[in-house]
Amino acid sequence: MKNPIHSLIFLCITFTSFLPAFSQKIPSPEEIIGFQMGADYKIADYTQITNYLKLLDEKSERVMMEQIGTSVLGKPMYLMFISSEENLKNLNRWKEISTKMARARISEEEAQQLAEEGKAIVWIDGGIHSTEKAATQFPPELAYKVATEETSEMKKIRENVIFLLMPNINPDGLDIVADWYKKNLDNPYETTNPPVLYHYYVGHDDNRDWFMNTQPETRAVTNILFREWYPQIVHNQHQSSPRWTRIFIPPFSKPVNPHIHPGVVHGVNMVGNEMASRFARENKPGVVSDVTFTMWWNGGLRTAPYFHNQIGILTETAHTTPTPRFYPPDSLPKTVGNGIPTDGTAINYPDPWKGGASHFRGAVEYMLTAAMATLSIGADRKDKWLYDMYKMGRDAIEKEDDTFAYIVPAEQWDSGEAHNLVNILMQGGVEVHQATRDFAAENKSYKKGDFILYGGQAFRPYVKDLMEKQEYPDQRLYPGGPPKTPYDLAGWTLPMQMGVEVAKVKDAFDAKTQLLQDFAKPATGKVTSASFGYALSHRENSSTLAVNKLLAEGEKVHWLSEASGNMESGTIIVEKQSNTEQFIKGLAEELGLNFEAVNAKPEVSLYTLQQPKVGLYKSWDANMDEGWTRWLLDQYAFVYDTLHDQDVREADLSQYHAIIIPDQSPQAILHGHSPHTMPDEYTGGMGLAGTLALQNYIEQGGTLITFDEASDFAIQQFGLPVKNVTSSLASKDFFIPGSLIKAIVKTEHPLAYGMQDTVAASFSHSRAFEIVRQSREGEGGKEDIEKAPEPSVETLVSYAKDDLLMSGWALGEKKAIGGKAAALRVQHGEGTVVLFGFRPQFRGQPRATYKLVFNAIYSGTIDSMPTVQVEPAVSESE
Repeated sequence: MKNPIHSLIFLCITFTSFLPAFSQKIPSPEEIIGFQMGADYKIADYTQITNYLKLLDEKSERVMMEQIGTSVLGKPMYLMFISSEENLKNLNRWKEISTKMARARISEEEAQQLAEEGKAIVWIDGGIHSTEKAATQFPPELAYKVATEETSEMKKIRENVIFLLMPNINPDGLDIVADWYKKNLDNPYETTNPPVLYHYYVGHDDNRDWFMNTQPETRAVTNILFREWYPQIVHNQHQSSPRWTRIFIPPFSKPVNPHIHPGVVHGVNMVGNEMASRFARENKPGVVSDVTFTMWWNGGLRTAPYFHNQIGILTETAHTTPTPRFYPPDSLPKTVGNGIPTDGTAINYPDPWKGGASHFRGAVEYMLTAAMATLSIGADRKDKWLYDMYKMGRDAIEKEDDTFAYIVPAEQWDSGEAHNLVNILMQGGVEVHQATRDFAAENKSYKKGDFILYGGQAFRPYVKDLMEKQEYPDQRLYPGGPPKTPYDLAGWTLPMQMGVEVAKVKDAFDAKTQLLQDFAKPATGKVTSASFGYALSHRENSSTLAVNKLLAEGEKVHWLSEASGNMESGTIIVEKQSNTEQFIKGLAEELGLNFEAVNAKPEVSLYTLQQPKVGLYKSWDANMDEGWTRWLLDQYAFVYDTLHDQDVREADLSQYHAIIIPDQSPQAILHGHSPHTMPDEYTGGMGLAGTLALQNYIEQGGTLITFDEASDFAIQQFGLPVKNVTSSLASKDFFIPGSLIKAIVKTEHPLAYGMQDTVAASFSHSRAFEIVRQSREGEGGKEDIEKAPEPSVETLVSYAKDDLLMSGWALGEKKAIGGKAAALRVQHGEGTVVLFGFRPQFRGQPRATYKLVFNAIYSGTIDSMPTVQVEPAVSESE
């Protein structure tokens, strides 16, 4: 007979081998990473966090991990699926149900059945803004809790919810910020942020990219949210709350965008109330709502879901740094936020935080509480969340209003941008059809290949919000008082920004169509053999990419100085060489561009281009507009160098055909970070020496290009005969916060070649210019008036005189900027300064104004650019 002890051991081992993975010991993040998430003076980097999550995936049958994309700098992006082991075996079924409910093309009876059968899909993310450090640290602990805890609440969550945890949306930024913090630990700069963007291109604007989808991180997440899983709740965790509070939760402040279904608003409030109750039960004070954040803007990770009938939740938690801090209770202010009292009498702040010690761990714990509230109500109302999404989708499909469809003709001023518009909408989950035959709508003919966006679809709110103008309500700080600045933007209408003509059709029409499954792509362009060269339209943005590739290959490229035959002024002429035709055939196929034959050298003069080399100014005061400009240059294959302050002072600037200073205040450009606020190598701006170097560069023939506020720097430092007319206006008299303003382009000017004559300028507290004619009186009195020599100033773009507001909100715009210059070319010595009063590349959105930037860059390569006198607005100044 066997030894009974041995038999018992054998049985125990055998039994243990059959235990499910979740009942075995799964290590906590603290055990693997080496410290508790949120510990003072500690921050885990991306490798530490992902290694732990991979271990959790390996050890638990309640966790699945998959890569959904790659960051700008090449780091893998992971998504966690956490639920019961049985649910994870049937993920495809839960995805199928969520898709059917979101698209709402099923019957009421089937929807009710699927709501009962399905699981709520709940998304929670962290780390989109890497300087909000606690938001990068809580996800491992949340994953561990949901996967391992055996409370009745957690069992219910796992049974009823498919939890999509996105541990970090900006992995590059986490490492940038973590490295900076560790490097500066125990020195005076411990709590500073890095002097570079924490998203390689767009910094904080990685949460401003959720309809344009320009960045790989945004595209990866958007694909999950609006094309694959369609979560009913999207919880986006941020920092920081208003000062002297601990966390912001919904409800949000007004206004609400009228395109959003009221069911979304009520759902958001419901989740916010659940959070508030949970914080109260856990005795966690300092919970505030109805402050700062609104439900108007479309373009953020928690706001774009509103237009997809999803419940978008934002939380903003205090204490962004691992370094602890003490708030003296006797310094408690009487109010926080927008005048909310701290005595416990406010409906939206009933349990004020009274100060004391504040720790990083506290932020992590508040984030965990908020996340648990979201998951708990997701489980409690599982059937209702699914059915509510279906019902809102059905309402959108069946809604009768003034929009049967939007038609986007494939042939446009810039046909490539028409395709880009369609693809942006498809990336956001919009159903797009393409005509398979010619058709008519409201007595107008359309062609085979044109695009149709029918209003009868579940994401109708998203379509209407992006395709139509915004009318932001008049909001004041108090009745009759100054305007209240909107949260982010007031207007963003895509066709306006992209220069694409769209027909809004009210009445039903018949058309033979097919639903697009893949993104739209222009047809392969045509190349007509020629003896002298090839003509390429200047209208297409993609022509710039072609030109830069041609110049890089040593091809000879010109601009037509004026119209010739059937070619308009600015037409791009590619002179034929031995391998030119073979190369342009590749470009025609890649970019969908047509190269027309030019059999004889045009009789009008040609402006010969060189491959431009650009210097892009990059302040150590990290600047998102610089990042967006760098992204634009990379997208169109421009050659450029980054110029830091020392480079501006010491480098040979004559090597650059153009230098760009993106939107930034004159103070930041000139002085940068103050001494002792950052390590010495990152303090000070370009200073007097850098300013003089730039002045010499321009006077000796260089081209300086400035965007928006940086134009004030150029005007002030170089004594340009130009005045910013908005600089002294009070907000009660003039106010344009992130809106689209009608601008008139002087298309006969070489710097405006390829442009439409009317465009939407992205105007966000921006500028308008007048020429200042300086006059001097001689010593003998007014009879001896003598004018100083006048430098040439050319208007490229002017704001319209009437009907300026295209989309958004504006006050006093006609009187303040109507008819004033929006972009100027100013002679300065032998060189020029191109001043943009707005941002022509703002967040990658106003694609119709890109060419103004491109042309300004190319102008620096042309040996002799003529002056085109177009009389701008002028003011006399003594």
